[in-house]
Amino acid sequence: MHSTLIVARLEPDSAEQVAGLFGAFDGTTMPHRMGTRRRQLFSYRGLYFHLQDFDGDDGGERIERARTDPRFVAISDDLKPFITPYDPATWRTPADAMAERFYHWTAR
Repeated sequence: MHSTLIVARLEPDSAEQVAGLFGAFDGTTMPHRMGTRRRQLFSYRGLYFHLQDFDGDDGGERIERARTDPRFVAISDDLKPFITPYDPATWRTPADAMAERFYHWTAR
């Protein structure tokens, strides 16, 4: 399984709207198209954490292919009032907001 963690800034009191947008998006065929197995959203002191798990190891490639889908473009636009880059000076694409995993453990 492949996982990504996006870190950004979350507008105060917007978690419910963001959850609603993702609820509608996840009700479409897009998660299947992207290979999304699970999505979890977290907030902490104005920060936004978007943890997404994918089937297989090609999650990043599948997201890149889905980025031109009108539904992907629409949710990206709809989220703009609520979520902003953690570091706007260095953000160009969602890949610039992805945390780098430096440790992993799995129970056997």
